[in-house]
Amino acid sequence: MNAIILLSILGIATLFVGVFNQRKLILPLVITGVIGAFLVNFLEWNGNTPDYYKTFTDMVVFDNYSIAFSGALLFISVFVFLLCHHYHGKEESHVADIYALMIFTMIGGSIMTAYNNLTMLFVGIEILSISLYILAGSKKMDLASNEASIKYFLMGSFSTGFLLFGIALIYGVTHSFNLDVIRTYIDSHIELPILFHVGILMMLVGLSFKVSAVPFHFWTPDVYQGSPSIITSFMATVVKTAGFAALFKLLHTWFGTLTLPHMLFETIWGITALTITLGNMSALVQKGVKRMLAYSSIANAGYLLIAILALNAQSASAILYYSVIYSIGTILAFGVLMLVMETQGGDDYHSFAGIGRKNPLLGGVMVIAMLSLAGIPPLAGFFAKYFLFVNSMNSGYKWIVLVAVVNSCVGIYYYFRVMVAMFAKEDAPEITIPLSYRIALILGSLVLLVLGLFPEILSGILQ
Repeated sequence: MNAIILLSILGIATLFVGVFNQRKLILPLVITGVIGAFLVNFLEWNGNTPDYYKTFTDMVVFDNYSIAFSGALLFISVFVFLLCHHYHGKEESHVADIYALMIFTMIGGSIMTAYNNLTMLFVGIEILSISLYILAGSKKMDLASNEASIKYFLMGSFSTGFLLFGIALIYGVTHSFNLDVIRTYIDSHIELPILFHVGILMMLVGLSFKVSAVPFHFWTPDVYQGSPSIITSFMATVVKTAGFAALFKLLHTWFGTLTLPHMLFETIWGITALTITLGNMSALVQKGVKRMLAYSSIANAGYLLIAILALNAQSASAILYYSVIYSIGTILAFGVLMLVMETQGGDDYHSFAGIGRKNPLLGGVMVIAMLSLAGIPPLAGFFAKYFLFVNSMNSGYKWIVLVAVVNSCVGIYYYFRVMVAMFAKEDAPEITIPLSYRIALILGSLVLLVLGLFPEILSGILQ
């Protein structure tokens, strides 16, 4: 709760700094505030919630699960903001609005990790989504950005309708929005009414849209391609992490010690297999790196769904570890991509030709990011997939792991394709790397290396 309050104050303060046109103060204020919120967030670890917050516990619960995922959102966001300094360096007066909306998105994501009531889940999703609709179109003079914004808004509105319809059906059956009360209802009924099953499936549709799961992924490539690249990196990491935290919390609270209802299990199994396969196969044929990363995001959503399918105590740790590692790798890839697009004017593979030879830092960072996303040891991406696959195998889901392993091998091709292009024997310009970029790229690379060598630093935090 402390982090949410601090972020709210930070968002309002950022708007006021923008009103007084103090551009140089905005980004230092934002980064300092987010780091402060990250530190304050963990003051509530192991139930150290102040007494004056206890009245909120019927609506939100600040346990170690929510604190860990909120911390992950804040940690990931720091890297995105470090890249913002150069990306928005020539922006006009609305820079403060963009940063404030990103902060409000993080507030919505934090609520999605801590909700204990379905109304708070809806509030968190809407705070996050409405901010993102605007951020997707924040490049006002770009038609592609405007198109991305309207597509995201229209499709997001429909997904919200499904979510609300599902919540309404569950309330109609259980007479409560409280997760614990609904769990008690599930425990006391041997067979659940058909309307309850329909309600859960409706909610699954709404949440699947947020995490880009097939067949509710259709907005992702176009919105990711058209949105400003820094916003795309934010959507593919922070937003996805919040979506999976919310989905796992919902299903684990209701069915954590039970077997998933057959219809729900079959649906999630099918969505998982389709998401992994379609995401990887589509990424293979993309001509642009940005669109490839969009389909890679879909594929990685499928890997995370494997932990949702297992739905055991270890799944939370596996989702947390994978989300952080995937997010850092994706941010590093987008960091290099943005510099290449600025210098070369495009994001096709040929634009990367020779960049790694001429710019060793960019080449090294891209190699680390691609190897981690591909799951090559000893980088952290390998252990992220390993934890997911072993956890699913231990739960008896061998076939979905087989699907994931085969598709992971497919993914190696398109990740290595970027590295091959970067070190091709072709002339390439020397790219000036701003200081904030250097800090983000070097720190992110170190995170992937350190967490690959010592995965227990993060993997056991929720056990």
